[in-house]
Amino acid sequence: MEPNRQDAELALKRAAASNPGAWEDHSRYVAAACEKIAARCEGMSSERAYILGLLHDIGRYAGVTSERHLIDGYRYCMERGWEKAAQICISHAFMIQDIKTSIGTFDVSREDYLFMEKFVADAVYDDYDRLVQLCDSLALPTGFCILEKRFVDVTLRYGVHPATIDRWKKTIEIKEAFEKKIGCMVYELLPGVAENSFR
Repeated sequence: MEPNRQDAELALKRAAASNPGAWEDHSRYVAAACEKIAARCEGMSSERAYILGLLHDIGRYAGVTSERHLIDGYRYCMERGWEKAAQICISHAFMIQDIKTSIGTFDVSREDYLFMEKFVADAVYDDYDRLVQLCDSLALPTGFCILEKRFVDVTLRYGVHPATIDRWKKTIEIKEAFEKKIGCMVYELLPGVAENSFR
């Protein structure tokens, strides 16, 4: 079972009402980027990509948290039978499948940490996981941006982590893989990327 666009839009609207913040606009831009890129990828559904992008941070409904939003989002989606969306609530933060590469704080119980550690290690990623990972780095709350702009934005807020450079390299690798699929730079599909990146 998967949510439709109306389900996802309603879920985000309610979540944002529960915990208002810039994360809502960020989620909308992530969803739009996913939709635009998936539309150019053979075998991918732009509708599904949009929905999964829209829900990736849904765990923020529970309040201002760090890595807890990952497990909160997972549980939120699993309660509704949205298994792929649930996976992406966690997988979007781990382009490298090792929980130690997290840049956030694990404000979760020991039990939840161990669950997430195993989940990340065992997850089978597909192009939807990788697309949301990429688009999470192509979207600020104010619009689309180049990867480097988002890299700096996140690092200014979370600080430099031992895995920071490896995460950047992996995200660039994912970007290059999608550019081979779509036959152009991803930035060509994202309106306003230059203006939002350099202002």
